Amino acid sequence: MGKLEGKVCIITGASSGIGKEIAKSFSSEGAKLILAARRLEKLDELANELNKNNETTVVQTDVSREEDITNLFEITKRKYAQLDVVVNNAGIFDGGSIEDLSLETWSKTITVNLTGVFLCTREAFKIMKPQKNGRIINIGSISGQMPRMNSAPYTSSKHGLIGLTKSSALEGRAHGISVGCLNPGNVLTEWRDESAGSMHQEPMMDTTAISEAALTMAAMPPEVNMLDTTVLPIGQLYIGRG
Repeated sequence: MGKLEGKVCIITGASSGIGKEIAKSFSSEGAKLILAARRLEKLDELANELNKNNETTVVQTDVSREEDITNLFEITKRKYAQLDVVVNNAGIFDGGSIEDLSLETWSKTITVNLTGVFLCTREAFKIMKPQKNGRIINIGSISGQMPRMNSAPYTSSKHGLIGLTKSSALEGRAHGISVGCLNPGNVLTEWRDESAGSMHQEPMMDTTAISEAALTMAAMPPEVNMLDTTVLPIGQLYIGRG
């Protein structure tokens, strides 16, 4: 029996990168998946692959739209009448020097990376509270602990996510709901592979490192919460002066 056998799991941002790898990992352990992302064709491709392991549902979702998130959770509740795990993975990176940042860039990053997680957490609580259990895993970043140059919108959103995680964990505690934040360092995703700049010279880790960490968090005993987990390449310049 898999570690997540029979568990109903929502994963946002599941069409590529970390979200896609988490979906593969959870599916291999018996989870029933609801995959959410904007790119429906990519979700369909992944679902066709994962349906060989277990039941997979796709829901086209833009986490910046409240109605999309409400629909995602309504579909889940209607189909399964339960919800065990939510992985809030959808996110974007944008930045630049502060004096050159537009309000549009700032607002879009905060909306996707923080407000979207709040909306998913709110809808998850509506299902998880009556059932007296559930787990929410927020995919943060070490930028929520230590900033990178020219990343004010992203860094601010990830700092805010840590605060939201702790507040949600506190509110969920009496109802058997655990909420934790998984903070990756440099991960080699499609976006990183296509982008240029100094990050190419930095140590990277594969997306499987994060999917394994997420699986560990998801499979913890229901009375245990991994509140704050940091995973990074050994050689990444993060601790001390490098």
